[in-house]
Amino acid sequence: MEFKKYFTLSEANKMLPLVKSIIKDILQTSARMKRIIINNPDDYLETKEFNLLKNELNKYLNELEELGCFYKDWNFTIGLVDFPAIIDGEEVFLCWRGDEEQIQYYHKMNENYSLRKPLFH
Repeated sequence: MEFKKYFTLSEANKMLPLVKSIIKDILQTSARMKRIIINNPDDYLETKEFNLLKNELNKYLNELEELGCFYKDWNFTIGLVDFPAIIDGEEVFLCWRGDEEQIQYYHKMNENYSLRKPLFH
């Protein structure tokens, strides 16, 4: 895989205040979209508000990718973000959850959140 950049743990943690702000926007926007879907199950795709929110959500997701990290919580509940990194010569993702203060976990590129491992033993 080719990435825009690889993060050190320090760089990724320094970026968390901005990432947290974007995640907050993503989760709020997706919650509004879910309410529209619940209230208009048959025609939510045709509502102007839903489409505006979808564009807004895509803007936030693109902001994360411009920073070099990736949103991974497609249930839009906790805000998972992966930061490409190199640990012991291997490409991995530093893995952060929206309710964590700092990045404490990583997982291999071909693994997902459920297989994340602590950075510090």
